[in-house]
Amino acid sequence: MNDKVVMNDKVVMPLWTMCLFIVVMNTTMFNVSLPTIIQDLQISADLGSWVISSYSIGYALSTVIYSRLSDVVPIRRLLTVGLITLGLASVFGLFAHDFNTLLITRIVQSAGAGAMAGLGFVLASRYVPIERRGAAIAMISAGSAMAFGLGPIFGGVISQYFGWNGLFGITCLVLVVLPVLLRLLPKEQPQPASFDVIGAALTVVNAASLLAAVTTQSLVWLAVGIVSIIVHAWYLKKAKESFINPQLLKMPGYLKLVTIGFCILVLNLGNLFLMPLVLANLFGKSALMIGLFIAPGALLSAFLTRFVGRFIDRYGNLRFLIIGHCILAAVMAAFALNLSVSPVVLLLGYLCFSPAFSATMASLNNEASRVLPRTWIGSGMGLLQLIQFFGGSVSVAVCGLLLHAQRDLAPAKAYEHVYGLLLLVSLCSLGVLLLYRRSYSKSNTGQSIQA
Repeated sequence: MNDKVVMNDKVVMPLWTMCLFIVVMNTTMFNVSLPTIIQDLQISADLGSWVISSYSIGYALSTVIYSRLSDVVPIRRLLTVGLITLGLASVFGLFAHDFNTLLITRIVQSAGAGAMAGLGFVLASRYVPIERRGAAIAMISAGSAMAFGLGPIFGGVISQYFGWNGLFGITCLVLVVLPVLLRLLPKEQPQPASFDVIGAALTVVNAASLLAAVTTQSLVWLAVGIVSIIVHAWYLKKAKESFINPQLLKMPGYLKLVTIGFCILVLNLGNLFLMPLVLANLFGKSALMIGLFIAPGALLSAFLTRFVGRFIDRYGNLRFLIIGHCILAAVMAAFALNLSVSPVVLLLGYLCFSPAFSATMASLNNEASRVLPRTWIGSGMGLLQLIQFFGGSVSVAVCGLLLHAQRDLAPAKAYEHVYGLLLLVSLCSLGVLLLYRRSYSKSNTGQSIQA
């Protein structure tokens, strides 16, 4: 795209973050309403879980597709398609009264929702000056973190007074914001390039089949996933301009960042899946009270956004990545050891966890935008986000399976064991980060010697 195009990022990025808040909150709002949906539609719990998982799967896949398309299609055009799709599906959802209609609505919603997450980091990387980019990316990350935390509260209140169909009314608001964003976004010129439809289809099959294999524990879906990955690997060797840029897979630093992103989303969505269960099953908290326990951490994360962004721009990404990892690991250790003592442990733990997660994700995404060549930002950031969301989706499924496997144990012990596994994931991620830091230091030393 044209390097001379400018954008008023001080207005656009807060507005973008507000829309992303709505989109991400759409993931967690339905969690607290799922029991009511199952009862109203008279469906099984396994079938009802697809109301959540279908949105997550579609959201992850559409995110990388929008990011990849941003290399050849103007962001304004992609955003228009995405938000109109999301908005109209949400209007349709207001009148959904059977399971098939609800499921189709959620899938179509996810196809449009990926535009906000997929294009947000591309927009910041492309048009926000490097000296303010950390603050802009931190704002986006904090908006997502706050949405994860406040989603259960909004979902509980809206469901109680307006029914679960009322949840779709929140996402209809994107249709109001769209004209304003289109007026403020830079006007780009389409680039002469092709879009790899076959590669995109293979990517969708890869991710969807593996997620289906985990969530349904199906060997058939696992076989489909493995075969599709083999076919995709063969295709990458033959294709000239593939959907997944094969050069990204040869960047050791980038692959380490992708691994870290996967682990961090495993921690975040795993924790957000477990906390409501612990509060409900161990301490008897209602859906609204669960939201109130989660909200302070999310609000603190949002409050600290401007400071985190400034500190990242001033002191660098790696320092905050390490600090964030240490805090996340400490919280996981506290939950694994002292979970059943008091619900206050969860409240205080999430007060530390949410800002640390937000700062870690902001630093990670900013670091990825720094190491990626400008022409690879769309494909690189898209793949990074796909792996992140994939990690989060797998985390929820695996945590649920582990709890089911330990159903004969005391609930407190089962939850502590799962949190122990999340602690191990956080330590593994920290290890990969330290390896990345070591290679980063060596590359900087080599550049200094050459200079």
